[in-house]
Amino acid sequence: MNNIEKYKSAFVEAFSVDIEQVNDNLEYESIEEWDSIGHMGLIAELEDAFDISMEMDDIIDFSSFNKGQEILNKYDVKF
Repeated sequence: MNNIEKYKSAFVEAFSVDIEQVNDNLEYESIEEWDSIGHMGLIAELEDAFDISMEMDDIIDFSSFNKGQEILNKYDVKF
């Protein structure tokens, strides 16, 4: 599984949504599942998938599918 597949899979697992819902338009609170609790589940999935530990500022700034890719680049996760 490549990094983009791992990334999308983390959203699917955290939010129990279909892969088709995971796209560039996905943003915090744009779906019911991505609330504050879902957000922490997503962060946990991503940290496990990429074996990283995100800083609190990055967790807070993680506001969309696209922003997440930008943030993960700081942790040497390349897409």
